[in-house]
Amino acid sequence: MSGMSVPSDSSSSGAVPQDSALVSPPTRRKRTFGVYIGRFEPPHAAHLLVMLEALRSVQKLIVVIGSARAARNPKNPFTADERQEVIAALLLEAGITRARLLFVHVRDYYYNEALWLSEVQRGVQHFTRGSSDVALIGHVKDDSSYYLRSFPAWEFIPSHVVSPLSATDVRRAYFGGHLDEVRAMVPPAVHAFLDAFHGTPEYAELRAEYEHLREYRAAWADAPFPPVFVTADAVVTRSGHVLLVKRGGMPGRGRLAMPGGFLEQHETLLDCAVRETHEETGLGAGVNLRASLRSSAVFDYPERSLRGRTVTHAFHFDLGIGQLPRLQGGSDADDALWMPLGEALSSPELFFEDHHAIIENFLMRG
Repeated sequence: MSGMSVPSDSSSSGAVPQDSALVSPPTRRKRTFGVYIGRFEPPHAAHLLVMLEALRSVQKLIVVIGSARAARNPKNPFTADERQEVIAALLLEAGITRARLLFVHVRDYYYNEALWLSEVQRGVQHFTRGSSDVALIGHVKDDSSYYLRSFPAWEFIPSHVVSPLSATDVRRAYFGGHLDEVRAMVPPAVHAFLDAFHGTPEYAELRAEYEHLREYRAAWADAPFPPVFVTADAVVTRSGHVLLVKRGGMPGRGRLAMPGGFLEQHETLLDCAVRETHEETGLGAGVNLRASLRSSAVFDYPERSLRGRTVTHAFHFDLGIGQLPRLQGGSDADDALWMPLGEALSSPELFFEDHHAIIENFLMRG
């Protein structure tokens, strides 16, 4: 497998808050710790029922919140801290004390599944401190649930909550302006959070991006088959810095990105990466990118772009040691800059799509 991000919305147990949706599990000894993994973008009525069911089987529930430290976008609109607070609030409403809840925040690792697994395990072990009395809570729905088999040291306790509700449904209604539908899908604490967030500049920007993406995908709806877009990107390094652009338009307005763009009919992938770098950053005279090429790789995580299936070919150019060449943002970039590698690698929340993961992938190779 190419890598691991937190389970998709559809893989989370779905439910509606009805008595028939919850079948009481058989009586059993309470485990000390339970682990429930999800994105919770946002938490909804199904998540609540699964957690309440889990808390009848475990003394403490460790909620692993995925897609942490990612830039806001219509699929990941809320920070891990925001999701943690609203999960604690909805469980408090249901009579669960904060003392029974523990939280772990985990980044997405699209191209390195081992790092994702390690981060989940490390976060859980911080609380369990060597205890083997740990159970993994979840619902095997489809192939996207395979992560539930990735932790053999933990007993698996299947959830008995079954329903088609997902966070995708909630976000579609929320950004589509159907707030009455949202109210029916989420607990009161979540609705209160969403209602307050609705009045923020962040919501306005996310809804504008949601509409942009909806129109973008609609433009290809009549294609004879689902399109696959091909792009080329450049990871350009010099003297401990990486060359970045700040996106000027949708999607991802204001986010940091590698210079790059869509492949034109007449050019090779390498030509595309070089052309886009010069157009977007003004990197020009005296810089021979082709002579500085160190490596290249294909990045094809199926959900890497909300625009649709997009495969990128990224090229790493190392310009060596010396003065940083002058830059000038151009094309569809608002700005171009040299960022210290330490700052770039430690700031995934600033980056568009999976660009941080791609840069990290090249630099971790050495």
